[in-house]
Amino acid sequence: VGDQQAYRYLFGRYRQQAYRLAYHFLGRTDDAADAVQDSFIKAFKALERFEGRAKFSTWLMRIVTNTCLDRMRSKAADATVPLSDEMARMMSESSQPMRRAGRPEEAMEYGELSAALAGALQKLSSEHRTVFVLHADQELTYREIAEMLGISEGTVMSRLYHARKNLQRLLAGAGVLPDVRRRGDKSHGGSDED
Repeated sequence: VGDQQAYRYLFGRYRQQAYRLAYHFLGRTDDAADAVQDSFIKAFKALERFEGRAKFSTWLMRIVTNTCLDRMRSKAADATVPLSDEMARMMSESSQPMRRAGRPEEAMEYGELSAALAGALQKLSSEHRTVFVLHADQELTYREIAEMLGISEGTVMSRLYHARKNLQRLLAGAGVLPDVRRRGDKSHGGSDED
């Protein structure tokens, strides 16, 4: 009975965070829900091996991340997954700036930006998307991401840098953000030094 209560507590406490992470990776509600269920089953089975070196949430989100990456590989998914309206809605609802938008036109503009960001995220490579989502959405540190993915902090920083640059380029291409490359020397095709 005690174990069931603990499992219920952990599931209730981390379910939404795990779902949001899985959804950012997989882009479909059914796939995300399945990945979360599989992740919690794996976590509960491995709970005795949790050593407490990292926060429990970091350990659990690593399981969710690995489950999602396994699913993406097994489906031979490329870096582009169709964007659903649900994903755009969830991203816009869970974002702080949306709540701060005072006027309806600000809210509409922010909703459009959120949808464009969701679409651009799905176009990133899985390595760049993984690091970006873990840092921006899950608010993990470079060290936590490095430990979670088994890579160096330098690799995390490099992937995050390239993810941001690619997102900036994709959002500029979608007309959502100004193309910062145009501010540089036009004779050399722009500047990436901004």
